[in-house]
Amino acid sequence: MTTASIHIVASPESWIEQLAIEQLHQTAALPGIEAVVGLPDLHAGRGIAVGAAFWSRGLVYPHLVGSDIGCGMGLWRTGMKLRKFRPDTAVRKLHGLEEAWEGDVAARLAEADLPALPCDALGTIGGGNHFAELLRFEEVFDADLFAELGLDARAVHLMVHSGSRGLGQAILDRHRARHNVDGLATGTSDCVAYLAEHDAAVRWAMLNRVVIAERFLDRLGAEGARLLDICHNSVTPHRDGWLHRKGAAPADKGLVVIPGSRGDMTYLVRPRPGAPADAALDSLAHGAGRKWSRSEARDKLGRRFRIADLERTALGSRVICEDRDLIFEEAPQAYKDIHQVVHDLEQHGLVDLVATLRPLVTYKTRRA
Repeated sequence: MTTASIHIVASPESWIEQLAIEQLHQTAALPGIEAVVGLPDLHAGRGIAVGAAFWSRGLVYPHLVGSDIGCGMGLWRTGMKLRKFRPDTAVRKLHGLEEAWEGDVAARLAEADLPALPCDALGTIGGGNHFAELLRFEEVFDADLFAELGLDARAVHLMVHSGSRGLGQAILDRHRARHNVDGLATGTSDCVAYLAEHDAAVRWAMLNRVVIAERFLDRLGAEGARLLDICHNSVTPHRDGWLHRKGAAPADKGLVVIPGSRGDMTYLVRPRPGAPADAALDSLAHGAGRKWSRSEARDKLGRRFRIADLERTALGSRVICEDRDLIFEEAPQAYKDIHQVVHDLEQHGLVDLVATLRPLVTYKTRRA
C-alpha cells in the first residue's frame, strides 16, 4: 500500500503537537488517500487531525468531514456605528438566543431549496467552539484593497461561527452504523446518498448562520449585510477526486476570516492569486487551533482564574458564557497564537493580509 504525501504548512517557530502529526499519518494510510495537508492551526481531534485537508481519488470518507458538516464562518457589516456602540448595552440586550427560533422554519428551508430536515435547532449557535462576536476593524494592511472591497472601518461587524448542529451528527451516525470508517466508492448508491445529505447539511448550516445573524441584529435593533460565508468542514470535487476539509478554510472562494481566540484578533485575508494551490490543497487555516485539550484548559485555568476574570479579555472585550466548564475550555490561553498562524500562511505565499478585527463582545451561551 502506498502512503499519501504529507505536507505541513508551518514554520519552525510554530508549535505542532506530535499527536496531530501522528493522526495525519494514520489518515494518509487510508485506501485512496493520495495527498494530505496540515495547516498552521493543526491540532489533534477525535481520531482525525483538525486544521487539515485530505485528497482522495475515488473514495469519499464521511468521517474525515466529521459530524459538524457545513460548519463555517460568516461575516456581516452591521448598521451600528462604532462611535455610538456601547458594549455594556449590547450585553444587556443579548438574551434568549438559545431558545428555539420563532420564525417560519418551513418557509426559510423552502427559500434555501431545502427539504423539511429533522433538526429543530435553526437559528441557534450550539456549544463547543461556536460563537457569535461583535467586532471592529483594528489595523488595515492594504488601504487600496480595503477600499476596493467596500469595507467600512466605521461600522461594527458581526461574525458567526456555527454549523449544522444535530443534523450533521445524525448523517455521520447513519453512515458509520453501516460503513464504520470505510470509504464510499464514487458513483455507488451509498456515496450518492451521503453526498446529497452532506450538501443539504452544508446549505442548512449556511442558513443557520444567516438566521443567527438576523436574531442578533434584531436584539440590537440593527440591520446588516453579509460580506462572506466560508465553510470549513466539507467534502467537494477537486482535481478528478475528492477534497475533504476538516477545519480548513477554502482558498478558492474569496475572502476568508481567520479568528484567533475570543481574546485576540481576527484576520481578514485574501487568498493570493497564483498561490501554490496544490501544495496546500486550496486550503487555509480556519482559526488559531487549540493548544490545550478541553480537560487541560479546565484544569490549568480553573486553578488560576475565577469565572469573573474570564468574562473580560485582555483586549477589554466582553464574554457572555454562562456555562462554567465552557468558559475555561474556550479561554484565550487554550489556543495557539493567531499571529503566528497567519504569518505562516503569508510566508508560504498563500494569503495577502487585508485587515485585523478586534473583538468587542463574544457570545457563547446564556444557559449554564
